[in-house]
Amino acid sequence: MGSDPSLWLALGLMIAFFALAPIWVYPIFLMKVMCFALFACAFNLLIGFGGLLSFGHAMFLGTAGYAAAHAAKAWAWNPELAILFGTVCATGLSFVVGSLAIRRQGIYFAMITLALAQMIYFFCLQAPFTGGEDGIQAVPRGMLFGLFDLRDNHRMYMLVLAIFLAGFLIVWRVVHSPFGQILKAIREHEDRATSLGYDTDRFKLLAFVISGALAGTAGATKSLVFQLASLTDVHWSMSGEVVLMTLLGGMGTLFGPVVGAAVIVTMQNYLAQLGAWVTVVQGVIFVLCVLAFRRGIIGELAHALKRPL
Repeated sequence: MGSDPSLWLALGLMIAFFALAPIWVYPIFLMKVMCFALFACAFNLLIGFGGLLSFGHAMFLGTAGYAAAHAAKAWAWNPELAILFGTVCATGLSFVVGSLAIRRQGIYFAMITLALAQMIYFFCLQAPFTGGEDGIQAVPRGMLFGLFDLRDNHRMYMLVLAIFLAGFLIVWRVVHSPFGQILKAIREHEDRATSLGYDTDRFKLLAFVISGALAGTAGATKSLVFQLASLTDVHWSMSGEVVLMTLLGGMGTLFGPVVGAAVIVTMQNYLAQLGAWVTVVQGVIFVLCVLAFRRGIIGELAHALKRPL
């Protein structure tokens, strides 16, 4: 794993923040931040370290959300099994989508992911078990391992924090492994990586599947937190939102997506009274941030400190 002291310090500060924040901040809001932060970290693994821009990543978030919600409500599965089921569904879907999409590069790759994501959206709209435009509502949180009642927000918070940290550490481990170094080599110069004997398609597919699985974990967890699985999570705008989070925080950094997700979710929460103008304000802030922070918030901070973050 990354041995730079600044990375360990940043990790310690992040854990301390999320551990202590519920004292002052509403736990449901923080859980939403962590779910989207994990989603953004999963997406960043693909674009920031693999150089693959997916415009359809919401399909994994939403599919896992529907799967977990259905398992918890219709089959009365325990929350840990429901989340695991959602993650497995997203993993399988990401393997199928990745196998089709990685045959192309650049904008063609992005368009294939977008087209497949729209197919998933219409499937979720029409499928009998998804509830159509109403979604799956009143999803029970259940008893974790049959012992802990997750209707209590603080217990639910501890579960979400554990899942978020586990997902974040998986991304950390992948990035600082030999596999992560090969991914970066493919991002920088794929032909050179091929000439060195690496099967680049296999590495890209593995990165795509890991990213899809983590995005699915975020979606499955989110559906239990809010006790709802809806079309919002599979809509193309959600795929655009995660791109925004990653770019705003700092693409190719470990902590950037977390900061980007926190900023976007906070804006949506506190600017909600503006109605449709939220999108306009969000766009203006994004343009200003891109002009002021070319590398993203954490990217600029890392550049200034000359330390990896």
